[in-house]
Amino acid sequence: MKPSTVFGSVGAALIVLALAALAGEKTKSEQAFDRLTSLKGEWNGQIDGVNTTLIYTLTANGSALMEQCRSETRPEMITMFTVDGDHLIATHYCSAKNQPQMATAAITDVQRPLVFSLVRVTGLKSPDTFHNTGLTVIQEDDEHLTQQWSYQHKGKTGKNIFRFARVRQGAT
Repeated sequence: MKPSTVFGSVGAALIVLALAALAGEKTKSEQAFDRLTSLKGEWNGQIDGVNTTLIYTLTANGSALMEQCRSETRPEMITMFTVDGDHLIATHYCSAKNQPQMATAAITDVQRPLVFSLVRVTGLKSPDTFHNTGLTVIQEDDEHLTQQWSYQHKGKTGKNIFRFARVRQGAT
């Protein structure tokens, strides 16, 4: 075999290996999303004294995590989590019939709580209408989850803190 053929083959193999290694490396935002997907399954807690179940499902070929919030007495709500460049996006489909879209800052530490801040709201009838303005997701451990929701209503701001415990692990 000619030396140029050997060097060419070795060079091509090194390029393939380098591309495979780069494809395997995940960004901080992708790592944070992977951590968030560990919530897959069912969680129980209470919201304002009402039993509430959160169901997390990975969908859209693994590109979106859907949270279904099912209360015993209130309409269901959905929050979709996705990666967008160096940050995560959360779009909340609220029972107040509006859709706050929130984003994290650039992810630098995948172990920290995820803090989402309001980017915009669609479906808002007026600025005084109730709408969420932020969400912090705290994964305390594999069995406990805390959500801190901030909101605005009639010019006033507030915060609700909800705690959930895992009932069932989701399918992988």
